[in-house]
Amino acid sequence: MAADTCGESAFVEEFAAVFEEAVRLRMRADVPVGCYLSGGLDSCAVLGFAARLCSTPIQAFTLTFDQAVYDEGDIALEMAARAGANFHPIPIKQFEIADNFADAIWHSETLFNNGHGVSKYLLSRAVRDAGYKVVYTGEGSDEIFGGYVHFRTDMLQHNTQGQDAAEVQRLLQELEAANSVSRGMLMPVGKTGSLESVERVLGFVPGCLKVFAAQGQQRQNLFDAEFKARFAGRDSNRLFLDSLDVPAVLKGRDPLNKSLFVWAKSFLPNYILNLLGDRMEMAHSVEGRVPFLDHHVVECVCRAPVSLKIRGVTEKYLLREAAKPLITETVYRRQKHPFLSPPVTTVPTERFHQMMQDTLRGPVLASLSFYDQKKVVALLDQLPAMSDSDRIGWDPVLMSVLSACVIRERFALDSSS
Repeated sequence: MAADTCGESAFVEEFAAVFEEAVRLRMRADVPVGCYLSGGLDSCAVLGFAARLCSTPIQAFTLTFDQAVYDEGDIALEMAARAGANFHPIPIKQFEIADNFADAIWHSETLFNNGHGVSKYLLSRAVRDAGYKVVYTGEGSDEIFGGYVHFRTDMLQHNTQGQDAAEVQRLLQELEAANSVSRGMLMPVGKTGSLESVERVLGFVPGCLKVFAAQGQQRQNLFDAEFKARFAGRDSNRLFLDSLDVPAVLKGRDPLNKSLFVWAKSFLPNYILNLLGDRMEMAHSVEGRVPFLDHHVVECVCRAPVSLKIRGVTEKYLLREAAKPLITETVYRRQKHPFLSPPVTTVPTERFHQMMQDTLRGPVLASLSFYDQKKVVALLDQLPAMSDSDRIGWDPVLMSVLSACVIRERFALDSSS
């Protein structure tokens, strides 16, 4: 079906019907069902469709933060009012991230790059304490529609038929300016190293692999020299791609869809559905239900042309149009804002900062053979003189190193592990 006006309308109608059915099926429960609600399109769309199907007000639970650039409470409150839902704000303070960091790590069994996993851990606890055991969640939407900024970058750079080069450059600059909180997490910062093998296999380098590569280069600055030497020359990107049978699965596919596939085989199951999804919910015996990952929904979106996933710098175009009658104008007009907690390693007066300093200067890090503690301590000593943006850029790295220390301690791992 061509992506002309008639085709667009048909796709919007089809998707709305399929998605509504996915939401309706997930309303089946012997207990009341709540809804996670941020200020983003995904959870607002879920709430909008659920509210239309429900005869009683839905309980909407929203994380709030004390830094405005990360807080979506007002937007979520407006959406809750639009849907006739009861709004429950869950304020998160930095000391709570510190106090619950190790427990969240224990449940996830993985390295954290941000405090958002701990925030989800606290959110599910608040839902349980409110007497709810089942919630709707919005995970999976970004993965099927290309919601993250690196997907939009890929669309602009590699799906260029009929696009003016100067306009593409302008839109790329607009994207970067509008996504400052994504720097280092979802937008690459610094050197990536050679990605020639990726380009050879896929025909281009997906933005997400640039992000992973840049993060890897940054982390290498803290590795032990002997550990680095053991893996020198190993092409981890090629090893990853070789596991995916790329020729059979991706031959002839659009660049954006290739990027979505790579993300769905890496970050989605290993990070998002872990520490932003199932494990943080089940830590408090809360069942998260994910209508965007209903196979009928995924199959419907897979049939849509990429122009209905991303248009210009507008992501999730198809979802946006399907949900328009049910969401606020604020949410409809708003660009994707990734779910991130404010950086917690950078404020010396906060408890988390002190915990990080004590741990990374102490015996637990010294027992991890793959980090060079002298390099880590040197970085800690340099933090006060750094600019705010540079400190924020190191926040994911320091969170990762601290996570490794927690895993070493909580799971009583051998020092050589």
